[in-house]
Amino acid sequence: MQLNERNIFLEKKYNITAFFYDLLDYPWEREYKKWRPELVGDLEGRVLEAGVGTGRNLAYYHENVDLLGLELSKAMLRKAEERKRRAKCKISLVHEDATVMQSIDSNQFDWIFSTFMCCVMPDDIQKLALEQFSRVLKQGGKFRLLEIVYSKDEKIRKRQERFAPFVEKVYGARFDRNTLHHIELSADLLITDTRFLKDDTYLLIEGVRL
Repeated sequence: MQLNERNIFLEKKYNITAFFYDLLDYPWEREYKKWRPELVGDLEGRVLEAGVGTGRNLAYYHENVDLLGLELSKAMLRKAEERKRRAKCKISLVHEDATVMQSIDSNQFDWIFSTFMCCVMPDDIQKLALEQFSRVLKQGGKFRLLEIVYSKDEKIRKRQERFAPFVEKVYGARFDRNTLHHIELSADLLITDTRFLKDDTYLLIEGVRL
């Protein structure tokens, strides 16, 4: 696998975090598991899940989906392999960098789906990942990205700011990434809908490749 140099640190971080990732994520997973059927249940055809993590979404894909799960961390992939056995659809998992996608051919996916991957990436790295999304999606192919952003509500914002150092240290994630703006600047990706799943923090971005 060819690895972007900026992501070497992230890979090392997640190879450690993987061992207790699901435990750490448990308080939030109680909310996320309610969303997962809606987030992936209507996806069809050839689907790329970028940043598949420990495979929390795998059980919710429709049986007709042909899924490729991409993940930067081998340790996270091993967790996903365990969950893969309980899924209904055809699944292949690959150790790959979303900013490079060296092993993935162009123009082959009907959908790209991702949760909280771009908020882990610095803005310049995000641009590379979005370029790869454009490359591997078919013309007319769709994308659905779930990201977390800072709230404009003062009370919620203060709570986020208290957690921010922990979130960045453990997950590498930040609440101030500019994912939506980067997609708006893309020549090939068109945003068709945005909405919040909770408060004004969990931002769902949907769109299509032109």
